[in-house]
Amino acid sequence: MRILIAPDKFKGSLGAEEVAERIRAGIHSALPTAEIELLPLADGGEGTAETIRRARGGEWVSCAAHDALGREIHARYAWMAPSALAVLEMSAAAGLQSLLPEERNPVKASTFGVGEMLRAAASHGAQEIIVGLGGSATNDGGFGMARALGFHFVGRDDRELTGPVSTLVNLSRIEPPGDLSFPRITAACDVTNPLLGPHGATRTFGAQKGATPEQLETLERSLVRLAEIATQTFHHDHRDVPGAGAAGGLGFGLLTFCGAAVRSGFEVVAEAIDLRAKIERADVVITGEGKLDRQTLAGKAPAGVARIARALKKPVYAIVGQAAGESEVRGLFNGVTTLDDTSADHRNAARLLEIRAHQLAHQFV
Repeated sequence: MRILIAPDKFKGSLGAEEVAERIRAGIHSALPTAEIELLPLADGGEGTAETIRRARGGEWVSCAAHDALGREIHARYAWMAPSALAVLEMSAAAGLQSLLPEERNPVKASTFGVGEMLRAAASHGAQEIIVGLGGSATNDGGFGMARALGFHFVGRDDRELTGPVSTLVNLSRIEPPGDLSFPRITAACDVTNPLLGPHGATRTFGAQKGATPEQLETLERSLVRLAEIATQTFHHDHRDVPGAGAAGGLGFGLLTFCGAAVRSGFEVVAEAIDLRAKIERADVVITGEGKLDRQTLAGKAPAGVARIARALKKPVYAIVGQAAGESEVRGLFNGVTTLDDTSADHRNAARLLEIRAHQLAHQFV
């Protein structure tokens, strides 16, 4: 029997790789002769670069950059030499996880380091760049990234704007660099939010990045002005493109300043690792994530795995930390197994995963 184990992470508890390893241990203890393939997944957020690098035998490349608050760091991106593909995560330079809680301030936070990573990958010879959008500390619409790439933002007093995103309320014009040349860029994300409005970057995600109610107003006005001047300058209006609001509007920035395409993170990863072919070779598919609910349907990895498996008429099961009661979600799978421990820490979650996988394996006999 050939079993493909393709889970996402259990957020806050276990990474996708450890989830896959624990499920394999449980399956192997019940079915020692089964042929098991591990394929940890991501959907555009953290783990995207590692997922593609591992599946395609790539390597890590380090580059100098700045974090969201302008401190010097060394970031890394995945490099697949045969295809000249670079995969980077914006969170490697501008991620929320690298800031202390008291440091979170999306008015000051910048994507400048993301632009530095893009420049480094292009200089390394990349013909294609995938940017994973997720885990951002920023809400600057790609303002910082664009400055790192050579764009100049000029205020009403003819002075260049190089400070926080709030200075964009005085933006008068944008001057592109004369020699900008980029490989094909794909922004991978798991949200469909536009740049502005009640469902946009600021209103949806700003507070969790530390913005006060007053700062939310400032951030929204700044991004409105950025979108207006960008549209006048480039004659393309990307503010309502699904995903433009991802990563604090970095989706909009990549569309506007880099000519990128914004796509479902799961679809980008699935193509990059040839997921469909791997599912086709399997007799049984097992996926999973920390919480299975209605959000799973909106581009999350387990739903994507299930849909491909169903199309190929392969049985697919999910092992999850928790599962909501929506029949539409559960109906994607031949079976859903939960850990039945909503407070499971790292050690307990790992142990319970093995137990549930062992129990599930008996259904395959």
